[in-house]
Amino acid sequence: MITGIVKDLRYMEHNMGASHPESPQRIEAIYHMIEKEISFSYSEIKPRPAQEEEIQMVHSSSYVQLIKETSGKERVVLDPDTATSSRSFEVALLAAGGLLEAIDLVMEGKIKNGFALVRPPGHHAEASRAMGFCLFNNVAIGAEYLIKKYSLKKILILDWDLHHGNGTQHSFQDRNDVLYFSTHQYPHYPGTGHWDETGQGAGEGFTVNVPLRAGKTDEDYLFIFQNILSPITAAFKPDFILVSAGFDIYRDDPLGGMQISEEGFGTLTSELLSLAHDTCQDRLLFTLEGGYDLQGLQQGIKHVLLHLGGEAKSPEMKPEASSHTQQELAPVFEIQKKYWKI
Repeated sequence: MITGIVKDLRYMEHNMGASHPESPQRIEAIYHMIEKEISFSYSEIKPRPAQEEEIQMVHSSSYVQLIKETSGKERVVLDPDTATSSRSFEVALLAAGGLLEAIDLVMEGKIKNGFALVRPPGHHAEASRAMGFCLFNNVAIGAEYLIKKYSLKKILILDWDLHHGNGTQHSFQDRNDVLYFSTHQYPHYPGTGHWDETGQGAGEGFTVNVPLRAGKTDEDYLFIFQNILSPITAAFKPDFILVSAGFDIYRDDPLGGMQISEEGFGTLTSELLSLAHDTCQDRLLFTLEGGYDLQGLQQGIKHVLLHLGGEAKSPEMKPEASSHTQQELAPVFEIQKKYWKI
């Protein structure tokens, strides 16, 4: 079995304007890197459009209709950061559908793992609202699809994007079948994701937020993965791991303040591969969220793909959090110890 990569040039047909950071050039740069620098054998996955009823597993029917009615219109502004162009609805269906197609291939045993290199991103999209460059919440739709179609009992969503995935958290905050784990720069857009947001009702304890100040390094993130994410994942025992992979934690990203290196993305991927191997039969899929420095996007994704394809090993790195990071993490440890052995 091999790694699958969702690719389609139609993802470039969603355009929010020439100066918008979430531009078609992101996908163009990624696909160019794959063509030039990925030499191992992988399965190229052509996306299908998600069905409207699949989108409505997460989003209201009125919201889906709102986005549908933007079809053919040159520009519809949905919020200060988010707009559509004439084919955005079609492309957004392909973004969600690309991840669903990859899920099917993993569940059918045709690929081992994969990366849905799609746009627009999704993790800010709420049930009835576009936000933060996002139209439909791809990863949340994927989690619902796994539960409804394949009767999986427990899904882990790991979100390492610079920004907190408010839409994903809100989709599952009162449920215990989806565990949402987010590392994010805080305080930062969208303002959610404080460490005391842990879910509600039946979902209490199944939202894990790790808010971080700017400046965190590869070693800081590795410390969080090994000392917070890993024991929680081992206890939760997911049936599938989905990753909201944002590359705006790259050290030169114009919208962020983190210090993750190109190789750091590979190291984090290696940790997730180990968790997936130990808990869920290697079922691991990434979907693209943010990342606005084109070189960082290319090289970060390159390192993720090389690890997914078994073509790279992470350099030796000690998971040592700085003293400042350990101070920031103290309330996270304290509150999560109510729910998990960490």
